[in-house]
Amino acid sequence: MLLIRGTTEFELMEPAAVSIGNFDGIHRGHKQLLDRVIRKKEEGMQAVIFTFDPSPAEFFGKHPVRSVTTRAEKRRIFERMGIDVLIEFPLTEETAAMSPESFVESVLVDKMHTSYVAAGTDVSFGSGGRGDHALLVSLGKRFGLTVEIVDKICVDGREISSSFVREELEKGNMERVAELIGAPYSITGTVVHGKRLGRTIGMPTVNLIPDADKLLPPNGVYYSQVSYRGDHYRSISNIGCKPTVSNENVMGVETYLYDFSEDIYGKDIIVNLLSFKRPEMKFSSLEELKNQMQKDIAEGAKWDL
Repeated sequence: MLLIRGTTEFELMEPAAVSIGNFDGIHRGHKQLLDRVIRKKEEGMQAVIFTFDPSPAEFFGKHPVRSVTTRAEKRRIFERMGIDVLIEFPLTEETAAMSPESFVESVLVDKMHTSYVAAGTDVSFGSGGRGDHALLVSLGKRFGLTVEIVDKICVDGREISSSFVREELEKGNMERVAELIGAPYSITGTVVHGKRLGRTIGMPTVNLIPDADKLLPPNGVYYSQVSYRGDHYRSISNIGCKPTVSNENVMGVETYLYDFSEDIYGKDIIVNLLSFKRPEMKFSSLEELKNQMQKDIAEGAKWDL
């Protein structure tokens, strides 16, 4: 996958099938747009994703915004799905002031040689968000673009959106999050050294430090599954700051893998959180912590994936 970022000076050399958006969470609504773009490869087009860096919410809000899916995670997902080109277009005072008409002509047509656009009914582009799906269709006709507007997917009478995903994630409702995004919520990272406490009490764990901009569910213990080198392992994970053994206010993901003994320090893994088990707790002693960990692990071994 070709990644274009940090510049407005680029040109694609082949006709493009494009979808525009922030794609936070890459939920089922996003995926139906991506599927349409990817299918256009059969007609000789490049599958292209156009997104902004930083996101409009972060740029206009003037503060960092935590994401369900980090930039690095999005790149991996797009590449795995078969996207050919990902454009992370710089959002600046100048580019934010571009009119909808200018955006379509100078970016979609002149720079990207767009032939086809898949967009949701909530698509927004151009200065002040004045460009909507109706204007996109109209401009498409003017500039010779095929524009397909795709209806939202609904769950229990509500449209699937990134906001919906965030709300359920912040509640720790991992089953509903998986229903909305079409896959378990995941945290990707490199295994780092922890305090090795689990190893000393006979329950070795692996540790991740999530990206600072990663939106996490509530602190606590979760039934989980770890993906490593294409294989999947039953696991149980703790999200939090380990209050019993540490005074450091550093968020981490500590995971015990069943039937696994390989040393994977420095390796990349994916932790999929499947279901909330209990809140994070501070114990009065290491022995009490050990007993609870043994209970959690025993119960996790019985949980049906």
